[in-house]
Amino acid sequence: MRTVARGLATYLSVMLLLARLWVPWHIPGAAGVPGKTLCLRKFASSFSPPGNASARALNIFDRNLKRKQKNWAARQPETMKFDYLKEEVGGRIADRIYDIARDFPLALDVGCGRGYIAQHLNKKNSSETEIPIVRVLADEEFLPFQENSFDLVVSSLSLHWVNDLPRALEQIHYVLKPDGVFIGAMFGGDTLYELRCSLQLAETEREGGFSPHISPFTAVNDLGHLLGRAGFNTLTVDTDEIQVNYPGMFELMEDLQGMGESNCAWNRKALLHRDTMLAAAAVYGEMYKNEDGSVPATYQIYYMIGWKYHDSQAQPAERGSATVSFGQLGKINNIMSESKKSQ
Repeated sequence: MRTVARGLATYLSVMLLLARLWVPWHIPGAAGVPGKTLCLRKFASSFSPPGNASARALNIFDRNLKRKQKNWAARQPETMKFDYLKEEVGGRIADRIYDIARDFPLALDVGCGRGYIAQHLNKKNSSETEIPIVRVLADEEFLPFQENSFDLVVSSLSLHWVNDLPRALEQIHYVLKPDGVFIGAMFGGDTLYELRCSLQLAETEREGGFSPHISPFTAVNDLGHLLGRAGFNTLTVDTDEIQVNYPGMFELMEDLQGMGESNCAWNRKALLHRDTMLAAAAVYGEMYKNEDGSVPATYQIYYMIGWKYHDSQAQPAERGSATVSFGQLGKINNIMSESKKSQ
């Protein structure tokens, strides 16, 4: 058993893979909302095409292998039983969307999968009609949309497989309208630390060294910097952990494969010896086993919110205009009392 410790007029889902989209699309409107024509581009201006990747990009992941892994997972007869984690995170992103007291006429979901965010938005939607959804086959690294196209961009557990994350965030910023918002979630650096540690200990003991078997993740202290460098402001970055209990290590690995989340780093080791895997399972159980015999797996999730600049947004006060120093903040109650008496 596994255990898991305002309105949108049109919702555009971008699935994994690059499609060459050249013609304008007409997006149907919701009830009372007129439709609109969305212009698509091959790639954003100032961005190089896939065959001429940016020199700053690190080629960490085999994107073709990741596409095959996700396609394999999607063809399995019981795909829904592996959606528990993505549905949970999709619901938490939907909550963050509804915390913003405004309407988003046109939204983009980057790496939507089976629509884990959209299904929660439809549940929370106050109108009787479902939010219209249009699916576009594209690649998270090369968004084929014109500048200033979307009021909202969301992404759930997809960007951790992007080779050039700074460029991906820049493209998201590019397609957002001024005063538009990006709300995303991605796996953090402590994700699956139990599995990583168990595999490293077992492989070191049995084979005299270890190779990386868990894909690398972005550190939380880098994420705010990357968002700011992409042009976002009024940033919010927070972390959360979801702990899922499994009967054993092999059941965890089976679910990761069913999610399409197997390792696809270029420097991965293709196979592990059988005795090494058995040793890793024993180490996992010995170090982390729960009282009921199950083993936990921790998924660290980074949630991020960033806004595209607009003149209507609140601006910081001019430097030196403060009337109270940081040293006086501890005495703020006394200062307020004296101010009231003087009035």
